[in-house]
Amino acid sequence: MGGMPDRDFRVPSGCGITGIMNRRGRTFSGEVILSSICNMLERGNGLGSGFAAYGIYPELKEYWCFHIMYQKAPSKDRVEEYLKDHFRVVHHEPIPTKKVRSLEPVPILWRYFLEVEDGGRDEEDFVVRSVMEINGDVDGAFVFSSGKNMGIFKGVGDPDAIGEFYRIHEYEAYIWTAHNRFPTNSPGWWGGAHPFGILDWSVVHNGEISSYGTNRRYLENFGYYCTLSTDTEVMAYLFDLLVRRHGLDFETVGNVLASPFWSQIERVEDEGRRRLLKALRITYGPALVNGPFAVIVANSNYMVGLNDRIKLRPLVAAVKGDFLYIASEESAIRVVCRDPEDVWMPKAGEPTVGKLEEDG
Repeated sequence: MGGMPDRDFRVPSGCGITGIMNRRGRTFSGEVILSSICNMLERGNGLGSGFAAYGIYPELKEYWCFHIMYQKAPSKDRVEEYLKDHFRVVHHEPIPTKKVRSLEPVPILWRYFLEVEDGGRDEEDFVVRSVMEINGDVDGAFVFSSGKNMGIFKGVGDPDAIGEFYRIHEYEAYIWTAHNRFPTNSPGWWGGAHPFGILDWSVVHNGEISSYGTNRRYLENFGYYCTLSTDTEVMAYLFDLLVRRHGLDFETVGNVLASPFWSQIERVEDEGRRRLLKALRITYGPALVNGPFAVIVANSNYMVGLNDRIKLRPLVAAVKGDFLYIASEESAIRVVCRDPEDVWMPKAGEPTVGKLEEDG
């Protein structure tokens, strides 16, 4: 019958994700998240990695920060004209990087600190529209981070190389998330690496979103347009829509994105809860995310872990003191926290939520 070269080849549920939060808002070095994600190098194949960091721009924390990648110089000129027409550009500069031979070639990477000058506008919706317009209308330009006092750093490469390239060890943040990609049904390119973000939301994802087409069309009704050729993009927009715009809490969001099967809902004994689950399923049917997934979602005040409704992708959580850890593997937690106070596996469809608790 001949050899079987793939017999011993194993993809351990693809992709590695990890997140670390100090719930008191105390910042810590990017070296910690690097150690955690690099403990799962075998979960990727070099076609994408990235980091999200919160609290890294304290001196410019009042301004929106756009991280933008350009595939060609003329795109930069067009975007900068757009930014000058729509914002006050407080500061702009190349994103600091270090030459890493394995990552050549790289796009042009720039960051802009922006102020919305018309105080009467809904700033958040205005920023979302601006990101959608740039990504949709300017060929070769992609806003891949757009929050305040936070930033996303990503590209095509292993996490150790991407971390070295963006000089992640030089930043300090109170929330870090990271991703090591093993793409299966979408291309490996700089804009398609994780995390994905909008405003201060960031998402890292292990799995596949088979409902991507339905989710994407649903989001277009609310002004969100997917331009980055990777299914995870819908997850960032869904969290912004459901939490910021619709005011849902994370438990309810879990019941929307990872809704129980109809047969499970019918077996819920509590009538009030059964009616709620039915109403959510009917109202938000197109927002249901089908397929195996584990995600870590963050914004300026929260870090959340969530599995699909039958937990087809691994996710582990732990706490020690003020720190919350969420990762694909327990080993990625223990490499940076040797003796956690508690370790558990979140249940399917039930979010694990860390909330920022200000001192005082």
